[in-house]
Amino acid sequence: MLKTGVSAILFVIGMQASVPVLSGPGDAPARLKRSESFLGIHFDFHAGEDCTEIGKNVTREMVESILEGVKPDYIQVDSKGHRGLSSYPTKAGNPAPGFVRDPLRIWRDVTAEKGVALYVHHSGVLDEEAVRLHPEWAVVDSEGKADARATSVFGPYADSLLIPQVKEMIDRYGIDGIWVDGECWGMKRDYGAKALELFRKRTGIPDTPRQPSDPHWFEFSEFNRQGFRDYLGRYVQALHLHTRDFEVASNWAYSSMMPEPVDVPVDFISGDFSATNSLNSARLEGRCMVHQGKPWDLMAWSFTWTDGLYSTKTLPQLEQEAAVVLALGGGFQAYFPQKRDASVRMWQMELMEAVAKFCRERQRCCHRAEPVPQVGLVYSGKAFYRKARNLFAGWGGELVPLQGILQCLLESQQVVDIVMEHHLAGRMQEYPLLVWPEWEWIDPDFRRDLLEYVENGGNLLVIGPRAADLFKDELGVEWTGEIREKVNGLEQGGWMAGIRSESRDVSAGPGARAFGRIFEDNDLSGSPRMAGSIADYGKGRIAGVYLNLGERYANA
Repeated sequence: MLKTGVSAILFVIGMQASVPVLSGPGDAPARLKRSESFLGIHFDFHAGEDCTEIGKNVTREMVESILEGVKPDYIQVDSKGHRGLSSYPTKAGNPAPGFVRDPLRIWRDVTAEKGVALYVHHSGVLDEEAVRLHPEWAVVDSEGKADARATSVFGPYADSLLIPQVKEMIDRYGIDGIWVDGECWGMKRDYGAKALELFRKRTGIPDTPRQPSDPHWFEFSEFNRQGFRDYLGRYVQALHLHTRDFEVASNWAYSSMMPEPVDVPVDFISGDFSATNSLNSARLEGRCMVHQGKPWDLMAWSFTWTDGLYSTKTLPQLEQEAAVVLALGGGFQAYFPQKRDASVRMWQMELMEAVAKFCRERQRCCHRAEPVPQVGLVYSGKAFYRKARNLFAGWGGELVPLQGILQCLLESQQVVDIVMEHHLAGRMQEYPLLVWPEWEWIDPDFRRDLLEYVENGGNLLVIGPRAADLFKDELGVEWTGEIREKVNGLEQGGWMAGIRSESRDVSAGPGARAFGRIFEDNDLSGSPRMAGSIADYGKGRIAGVYLNLGERYANA
């Protein structure tokens, strides 16, 4: 099903264009913009009440040693974590208890002298101190209780605290940009008085749903999502108006957690992938970002933990995690926690130096490379938003089927893109194969586009009994039983795999060809059921698999 000769080609090497830069102060070297940056280091420590000697061991020599050893294009350093206490002596925000030195001043002075861009790690929606001082700024849950961490995007938080504090850092330190943490994934449905009034006014729906089974739950969720988009657009616009070249990213915006077109002018897309299931997380996240039309990078955690014990990863681990990102054309950064006084564990920078060397050796071939369309695995953002427990993040297991099918295809040596509905507009025919992976709802217009793609010679693979129900007539099959979860002995080519998942008994019509067999147990005796089918449709073909594969592949 793949174009002849294409499967041996992973990427077209991007032409190395002239490099736009940010000007430096005086005679200082110019600093790269994020769109041209390839390698960075992220530091944060979420300052708390225990931080009474911030800056004590932060020195120029420490920063110079890091920059000279690693040679990053940019540094991201802490300014405020989710606790809401800032790790520099702010006058616009809420400072941590005690300072010996101003660490942000030291980072800025040295990075400016060395021509290295400086971004800050700054918590957005999640701000415990702001909520403590201003309870009326908090999100309110369905029972009327104010949240202890999350601010309301319908309230004054952005205009009263977030924007003024970032402007303070721009004016005082000349920072080049900001990586706003605790954003879309920190969002919660808001039952505060202002939010409910706006919901009724904008939608005309008088009764607010309180749980997923209530009428208009989807509409209420979409209202809250739009609230986040408006909040994000408000502060991005304000910061761009304040300083034209200032660069902004909202952590995980327009990623797998927010699968939609980029309609707010963020300057780059970024996120920190899983600290533990790192390779598979990076495989998914990079593919969700690469087609979004913005510079992008992914952050690896330099450590993992078990039972509260933190353990720094080895060089091969971080090289593997970097390789997944680099091979997709993205930028790479690694996260190293600062100590409680904002200093850095310098022994870990030897590890980062080695990781940086590994990355730089591959930069010429990888950075900003563009994938060649081969297998397109469809991530339906519209279906995800109808299914998601949270407003944005898929932490209710909603993405496990997609993740499992991606891993299955990659480990079968296929070259796979993740494509959302808007990625395929006007270019669907470029993909020899599209896969619809267990999504249970489809936008009618997109369904029409998919079928037109097949009619014109494309190949569509539909996985899962509920997904297949969306294409029953085109698949040319008849249901002979209900959807139910059971143990399926899946056989192909004489090999057997036991899979407990939803499945459905099906019979092939005149135009459908059976493919694969299902037995009742791990035994090839007895009468098998049909596992899948393939049918001609116009100039192309449509295939169905009548049991769920993704969750089992990912978890078992």
